Amino acid sequence: MNVGIIGCGLMGHKRAEALGDHQLLACADVDPERARQLASKYAGATSTGDPRRVIDDPQVEAVIVATPHDSLAANALAALEAGKHVLVEKPAARSPAELAPLLEAATRTGVIAKVGFNHRFHPAFQRAHQMFAAGGIGELMYVRGRYGHGGRPGYEREWRADPQLSGGGELLDQGSHLIDLARWFAGDVSEVSGQVGTFFWPMQVEDNAFVCLNMAGGTIAWLHASWTEWKNLFSFEIFGRVGKLQIDGLGGSYGPERLTYYRMLPEMGPPETTSWEFVGADRSWRDEFDHFAECVRLGLQPSGSLHDGLANLEVVHTLYQRSGRDHHA
Repeated sequence: MNVGIIGCGLMGHKRAEALGDHQLLACADVDPERARQLASKYAGATSTGDPRRVIDDPQVEAVIVATPHDSLAANALAALEAGKHVLVEKPAARSPAELAPLLEAATRTGVIAKVGFNHRFHPAFQRAHQMFAAGGIGELMYVRGRYGHGGRPGYEREWRADPQLSGGGELLDQGSHLIDLARWFAGDVSEVSGQVGTFFWPMQVEDNAFVCLNMAGGTIAWLHASWTEWKNLFSFEIFGRVGKLQIDGLGGSYGPERLTYYRMLPEMGPPETTSWEFVGADRSWRDEFDHFAECVRLGLQPSGSLHDGLANLEVVHTLYQRSGRDHHA
């Protein structure tokens, strides 16, 4: 496909690097210099400070939206209305109400739209989901997930700390991945409870979120997302009646990406344990875009759809309402 990117910061660069054999044609950013810097890395790519020039380019078939949260939905909606396929970074909007028009537009125009839930495409999660679907741990009982980092000096002055720009804090940030992964394994959410709090950073949004999800199938997901995890951490566990799947690390500062399979023996006691470690560069971005492109080619709904994005935002919105942090109804 011929691809345009709107938002040329860190995520825009990651998405461009993950295009593989697809062609980056156009880059847009409110800072034209950032757009120029990204475009300069790819032969034939143009740059602009106006997203409409990317959206209206007749040669662009798909648009990646990788802006701050306050302009994700608007740019994605404009691209959908123009008949472009869209991959929009999570959380895709700041609220369910802001995301809803995107679902209507995608349905009406018949294009493919996907939310950037790249964690589904980490190799440890791909293998874990295959094993889970094949009955490797038996009937699901519950899910437990933790995800966090410690920020950096000046974090309270970045755009993520401004509720008008971000729509929320750590729950909307890394918490979105935990919620999405829980739904991927356990299905739809029937009830939401939990707490959000600001414990360390002097900011208006939460730096920690503690979430309990009752799933429609009767299972539970217990999740904690944190901006005060002083040593970067990722851990996700799927507990079944006859075994457990555990994913630790995501590579880089989160430590090696590892999947461990604990299989209960008939006599119980210490389980049979098998581990796989996935080394090398993070390939989730490339694998996610390849999946998106295949869905475009075949006219299929992607894993991590706008409906998944809406379900995620509904969980976030519920907790924000209950905690008095409903920045964007």
